[in-house]
Amino acid sequence: MGSGSFLKVLANNFDVLAGPLISLAYPLYASVRAIETKNPVDDQQWLTYWVLYSFITLFELTFAPIIEWLPFWSYAKLFFNCWLVLPWFNGAAYVYDHFVRPMFVNRQIVNIWYIPRNEKLGKSDDVLSAAERYIEQNGPEAFEKLISKSTKSSKSRNTKRLNLEDGEAENRAKAERESWGENPFYDKNYRY
Repeated sequence: MGSGSFLKVLANNFDVLAGPLISLAYPLYASVRAIETKNPVDDQQWLTYWVLYSFITLFELTFAPIIEWLPFWSYAKLFFNCWLVLPWFNGAAYVYDHFVRPMFVNRQIVNIWYIPRNEKLGKSDDVLSAAERYIEQNGPEAFEKLISKSTKSSKSRNTKRLNLEDGEAENRAKAERESWGENPFYDKNYRY
């Protein structure tokens, strides 16, 4: 009778007892062994596991009010941790390669957070250097022709200002698109 109730308690609390062993004790032991070996494969296995374990913990902390209403959460977490931990399944590497790595290493996502400003814009001598380059490429006659066209325009002052603003916006957008090519986080081969 006593051993039957003990087994019943073990069965009812299996997730509570096995969870820390599977998600903490064994990975801790395996991580220490991986550090002591020279094999980079097991280092990667356990580093990816600890990254995923931190994500699981953050997820649980964030959504604790919702998770406590799910009666199967502890069992699902236990099975998921078994899949991540056991080297035969290689679950940690799979989740990392298919979900975590694209989110953090994918340059397109990082590109949203950081778009470097074009250093060439906003300098006082930009107009002068642009004019000099235009003269070198097209000759002084073409430059004089360009200047005469711009002075002969008979548009109103407001229209000119609007055109300048549109031109500046187009130039900024063009410079931003060009700077993407210089952006170390931009990957030209990535399909959108």
